[in-house]
Amino acid sequence: MAGINIREISADTLVEILEHGQFSHIYLKAVLDKYGYLEKNERAFITRLVNGVVERKLELDFIIDHYSKTKAKKMKPLIRTMMRMGVFEIYYMDAVPDSATCNEYVKLAKKRGFAGLSGFVNGVLRSIARDKGGVEIKDLSIKYSIPQWIVDKWTADYGKDKAEEIAAGFFKQQDLCVRVNSSKISREALAEKLKAQGITVRICESVPSAIYISDYDSLNSIPEFKAGFFYVQDYSSQLVAQLADIKKNDSVIDVCAAPGGKALHCGELASEGRVVARDLTEQKVALIQENITRTGATNVTAQQWDATVSDEAAVAGFDVVIADLPCSGLGIIRKKPDIKYNQSQETLTELEDLQQQILNTVCEYVKDGGTLCYSTCTINKSENENQVENFLQSHKEFKIKEMKQLFPNEEHDGFFICVMKKN
Repeated sequence: MAGINIREISADTLVEILEHGQFSHIYLKAVLDKYGYLEKNERAFITRLVNGVVERKLELDFIIDHYSKTKAKKMKPLIRTMMRMGVFEIYYMDAVPDSATCNEYVKLAKKRGFAGLSGFVNGVLRSIARDKGGVEIKDLSIKYSIPQWIVDKWTADYGKDKAEEIAAGFFKQQDLCVRVNSSKISREALAEKLKAQGITVRICESVPSAIYISDYDSLNSIPEFKAGFFYVQDYSSQLVAQLADIKKNDSVIDVCAAPGGKALHCGELASEGRVVARDLTEQKVALIQENITRTGATNVTAQQWDATVSDEAAVAGFDVVIADLPCSGLGIIRKKPDIKYNQSQETLTELEDLQQQILNTVCEYVKDGGTLCYSTCTINKSENENQVENFLQSHKEFKIKEMKQLFPNEEHDGFFICVMKKN
């Protein structure tokens, strides 16, 4: 479209994410909504470029620093952003020839008031293009753009080979996984409706509620999404309700439920029971309520409650307690690539303390013979197996029924689930 420069949109988006701390998945969605009138391939280009630069930031800076006397961290924010974008296009995108890519960023630098630096942009990008692939990267942190402290943690937990396998897993392409709203439509019927619109559908063999979709424009353009026939939810997240073995008459409480996917799934399984979906803030509860309304769930209730505070009325009141707790999120780097740069060992310690506090509180809500399902979207043992071990030491009435640590691949995110039964 005339007058619209998709690289300029991408650059401004990346400055907000990498320089000003906006959350990538939220901010990029807002940008794509704003420019919803762009062609599908143009919005796909913005998505690929923005996510790619965030995903590979450490690697891109390493390459830039190899060819530039002025190091990336010393550059002006917009120039640093454009250099990263240029290198990503040269290495990982083939939409235009490398020479044209260099020209686009020279023109953009001039347009944004950096004519004096256009020669620098041109010279460095053309050197990188001529020598593409000439920089050898052996360090896992740089190769996969994972901060060193995280690499060290995964290496300590799983060994170097597994740590690299985990890091590489985040770069594997994954189709969008969605959960079928079985109260409205069967999986087979939904698949046929989506296929009729030219959407590619793949049935998940191991989770009966899951399908993978690709080759669609946007979710809001799919009538079945607006009608609540399906809900965006990763394979691993759908496993929670499945492994919790929820029965149709069960009472269930999800103590940290936003945006509500697991609670709604529980509501479908407990079709003649009830589900209470709680979260901390009014905004999060409104998000749960919005999804309850869209999907038409009648047995799920949204409530505002601090999970660290004991609710006497809930003690021994539920057959199943879902505790999908705040965590480092390092299992969902593919969906939120900036999360790896925003975490630290200090914030991790705070999260582990919070997890312990919530578990010690909400375990009281489980009836005798009931189920406590603890889950996180991370990979760290200190938040997962070690957290469960510490909990069981002080709560002898619980025993592990099943425990899974999933690592990122083409099918799912990194995720941890531990189902415990109360004697």
